[in-house]
Amino acid sequence: MTAERPPIAADPAIRRPLGDIAAGGDRFTQARVERILQLVVGLGASVLAAQAFLTAVGSVQEQRMWHLALMITAFVPIALMVVSLLTGVLVRVTSTVCVVALFAVYSAWPIATAGVATPPDSPAWVWYLLNVTTAAAAMVAPLSAQITVAVSIPTLYLVGRLLQLGTAFPVVVPVVLEAVFAMILGGVIIALGWTLRSVAVEIDRARVAAVSSYAAAAEADAAETERVAVAALMHDSVLAALISAERAATPREDALAAAMAREALTRLANAEQDPGEGSDEPVTPAALVGAIESSAAPFAAGLRVSSAARGDAAPIPGRVARAIVLAATQAVANSVQHAGGRGLSVELGTGSRRVFVRIVDTGDGFSPDEVDDDRLGIRGSIVARMAAAGGRARVHTSDAGTQVVLEWERPR
Repeated sequence: MTAERPPIAADPAIRRPLGDIAAGGDRFTQARVERILQLVVGLGASVLAAQAFLTAVGSVQEQRMWHLALMITAFVPIALMVVSLLTGVLVRVTSTVCVVALFAVYSAWPIATAGVATPPDSPAWVWYLLNVTTAAAAMVAPLSAQITVAVSIPTLYLVGRLLQLGTAFPVVVPVVLEAVFAMILGGVIIALGWTLRSVAVEIDRARVAAVSSYAAAAEADAAETERVAVAALMHDSVLAALISAERAATPREDALAAAMAREALTRLANAEQDPGEGSDEPVTPAALVGAIESSAAPFAAGLRVSSAARGDAAPIPGRVARAIVLAATQAVANSVQHAGGRGLSVELGTGSRRVFVRIVDTGDGFSPDEVDDDRLGIRGSIVARMAAAGGRARVHTSDAGTQVVLEWERPR
């Protein structure tokens, strides 16, 4: 029993770090989309962190004892996360630490700025890091946690700045706008990540379904091909042996029927190895005539194949010649079995590119619509066999007789 594939996560935001992703067929696109997001977030976070650091170096908004502590708490985890995102190592750990550290920075900001006079138009360096926190959460947290961070961090910034600057109307408006802008941008970051991951999940799911469907179709086709081949083999060899045994009237004919039965059993035992394909060495038209006469001898002793081969006729590939011989033999067997071999004649014609064999009898004909589905004499042993070799077979029947034409044309 084959093991079932693990189901793909329904929530694209729930992921493993890149190092743990099995980049097989079921996570191929997800792994690559995740890597792209890591690189983009890493580069974006490094730019924002650089702006915040340059502003923070000369900042006088915090108390002196808090200034260095806040900078270390904020920028060391960001630096580690950027390196981790760019290298794809320990992404989950460093991103989680970064979110926690920045949350602590924003929580401590009102305490760090208490008692320090700050001009209302003086920018706070922590503003640049609002969306760094949201992006870090987007790398490790599920969707609900991402939304929580995108709302709570700007809210903490809003509260801290209002405690720092006061609640006068000229101060409140720009601070609220800054917080709302951070929330909107954070929502865009979350939406983009969710969309890309959702598309990746669907692509991988479609790929897995397509591969599974193709494998099932290939398995069904192989089974049907094997069934038709074995059925044709049964029809050709076993039926020929039974007909020979039924018509055997002398010890020599009995021995011939027994030999045919042994050959049929051997071919059935070796059916998996497809021994009927044979060599692909070129066969001359004269050799093809001899092969048809020899193969049809058990059904129509003394049958002669008339040949109208042109002098410039090229040799025929061995696999094609083998298919023609077997199909022609089956046509002869059908004529002997169902029409008594009346007026039976076989003609071979060749040209520079075309080979045909025509088997004709003057029996009563038959109705193709009345042939049972499990009878593969024409469908499997003649039509399908010629089609497999790149040729075609046409059957014309009427009250005046039946004509089977086997054709193969050399590719240009």
